[in-house]
Amino acid sequence: MNANVTTLLFAARSGEKNAAGQLFDLLYNDLKQLAHRQLNRQANQGKPASLDTTALLHESYLKLVAGNDLKPEDRNHFFAYTASVMRSIIVDFARSQLADKRGGQQLQITLNTGIADATPDRQVELLQINDAIEELSAIDARLAKLVELRYFAGLSEQETADALGISRRTAQRDWEKARLFLFSALHRK
Repeated sequence: MNANVTTLLFAARSGEKNAAGQLFDLLYNDLKQLAHRQLNRQANQGKPASLDTTALLHESYLKLVAGNDLKPEDRNHFFAYTASVMRSIIVDFARSQLADKRGGQQLQITLNTGIADATPDRQVELLQINDAIEELSAIDARLAKLVELRYFAGLSEQETADALGISRRTAQRDWEKARLFLFSALHRK
């Protein structure tokens, strides 16, 4: 399997159109676990009920194959990029739901009716967290990526360190710095 992943990663970097889709198919179960962890983390922390796992995974697939900028260096980079795509889908979904609750008249296509149980306060909190991560990104992109991988993708310290190409201890220190920044940013609002 690793040889196939390496071959498909190389093909995706080379611009082969079908490579991202084949890579997605090959890693489907791992990506589904990533999506499940991401959604469970949001639910367990009282964040908005989001898309269901399959819908999030399929929306991610559509964004991945539609984008021409996917140039994964390795398996971890591919997962980090996918986690970023999943984060954007969850945040966009929360924004659209919040806009609808504020009287938006756009046609909504819901991917999961469980989102209706989310309170506007929780959706606002998710958007505030996203804004704080964006603010952090302007200061230190690696810290922002670390937060994205830990918070939104639910990766462990070691998985995050591997995805970022840093030591576990550096990931721990960076996590502490990022958490302090986010705490400060969220309490300013």
